[in-house]
Amino acid sequence: MSKLTGKVAVVTGASKGIGAAIAKALAAQGASVVVNYASSRAGADKVVADITAAGGKAVAVGGDVSKAADAKGIIDSAIETYGRLDVLVNNSGVYEFATIEEITEAHFHKHFDVNVLGLLLVTQAAVKHLGEGGSIINVSSVASRITPPTTTVYTATKGAVDAITGVLAKELGPRKIRVNSVNPGMVETEGAHSAGVIGSDFETWAISTTPLGRIGQPDDIADVVTFLASNDARWLTGESLIASGGSR
Repeated sequence: MSKLTGKVAVVTGASKGIGAAIAKALAAQGASVVVNYASSRAGADKVVADITAAGGKAVAVGGDVSKAADAKGIIDSAIETYGRLDVLVNNSGVYEFATIEEITEAHFHKHFDVNVLGLLLVTQAAVKHLGEGGSIINVSSVASRITPPTTTVYTATKGAVDAITGVLAKELGPRKIRVNSVNPGMVETEGAHSAGVIGSDFETWAISTTPLGRIGQPDDIADVVTFLASNDARWLTGESLIASGGSR
């Protein structure tokens, strides 16, 4: 039997990149998956099609995690479609580079609204349905450890995610709900390409500071998330697993 047979998972921001890989990996282990997207319905539909073609179960659900009504709607869709919720992966996130001189109120709120408020709103909606054995996995970043230049606001959001993970692990532990984070290093995604990171001096620097000598791929992160979602990680909560090839 697969590790997540009979489980239901919600993955936010799952229309591409790390989120898409996570949704596919969870489905491959038997979970029924809600593939959330904010704007790319086509991307989410493609992820669902890939999952169903492989024999899995998935449905695409739109929603902006930074809006309370949307966040609730994402979770409600899981309950309406599959009747339960066992795993929540808070993957939705944005990142833009800016020097201290370039930071604006809009830049700040864009990052904190999605990366922090969105995580809180979806989790708030989810905990009403998560029972004993439930698992919440927050996708953070190794940036909270290595604090790269020009990432002040983004790195601040991921520091907040790490702190929230610890708090909620203690708050939800008595209900036997586990809360952990995965902290990736640089990962080759569509977003990394569109941001000009891939092929840049920043990528070269990242590889040079990574003991395993490469940047990550989405599947590298998805496999760690699948572990945390499964009973294999039953004794782990409040942990931040740095999945960065040794970069920290």
